[in-house]
Amino acid sequence: MNQYAIAVHGGAGTILRSTMTPEKEEAYRKGLSDAIAAGEAVLKKNGHSLVAVEKAIRVLEDNPLFNAGRGSVFTNKGKNEMDASIMEGRSLMAGAVTGVRNIKNPISLAKAVMEKSEHVFLSGEGAMKFAELMKAEREPDEYFVVAERLEQLKKAKEADKTMLDHIGTVGCVALDVHGNLAAGTSTGGMTNKKFGRVGDTPMIGAGTYANNATCAVSCTGHGEYFIRAVVAHDVSCLMEYKGLPLSEACKIVVQDKLVKMGGEGGLIALDAHGNIELAFNSDGMYRASKKQGGEIFIGIYRD
Repeated sequence: MNQYAIAVHGGAGTILRSTMTPEKEEAYRKGLSDAIAAGEAVLKKNGHSLVAVEKAIRVLEDNPLFNAGRGSVFTNKGKNEMDASIMEGRSLMAGAVTGVRNIKNPISLAKAVMEKSEHVFLSGEGAMKFAELMKAEREPDEYFVVAERLEQLKKAKEADKTMLDHIGTVGCVALDVHGNLAAGTSTGGMTNKKFGRVGDTPMIGAGTYANNATCAVSCTGHGEYFIRAVVAHDVSCLMEYKGLPLSEACKIVVQDKLVKMGGEGGLIALDAHGNIELAFNSDGMYRASKKQGGEIFIGIYRD
């Protein structure tokens, strides 16, 4: 039996102590802690890493502080369009959805695509039709209305640009006692996004990747760069083809490759030995991790 391990993130970007109230910081820490607890509850009972990832991300999707599920940002048309993906390291099976609306937990819909369809990636109307067939839990528009998100949309429209929401994308990676890795990511995307823009979150290999032979990765940041650098898969490739340890692979991708491209953000990664990396090149990243028998770690800022 392996030792289990789990890590979650709640977005990366310009996260500064100077702009954070003690109350808000505590709320973020509790949100991350609750997600770890939900995932660990599965792992403690010798459950599968895939289920642990789904449970942890559902907690973050239900928390309006994070840009996923209930707290998703608004598009240019004032709608919430959500993306999610999930992948299992044992079989390399994966599921993803993009541009879904009114779905309470997009990560569960992505998992249904993986387990109950012959496809990997569903979008827009088709994904919504599939959600109907799966009886996915839905919520009315009002459920997704968070005052802070509306204010962000107003500012983005005034500036006439899309804005990367730094209170962002959520994700989880987990290793279960059976030695299986899994990864998942969920997001509301960019504030004021237009033309059906899709980021890295639902793209297997860009925002999410898991392979028992190497690692599980979930990314957060400026999606356009993460897509072009195929970040999640690149970490795995450096381990598989160059024999690099997880820490070195993450460092090369996040601190060198992305920085040279101008890509801001980070990732959480976990290998088959239970090594955890919480790597980012921005001012901060909401992150938490826990190994079997160890204490929970929660971090927000760079230092």
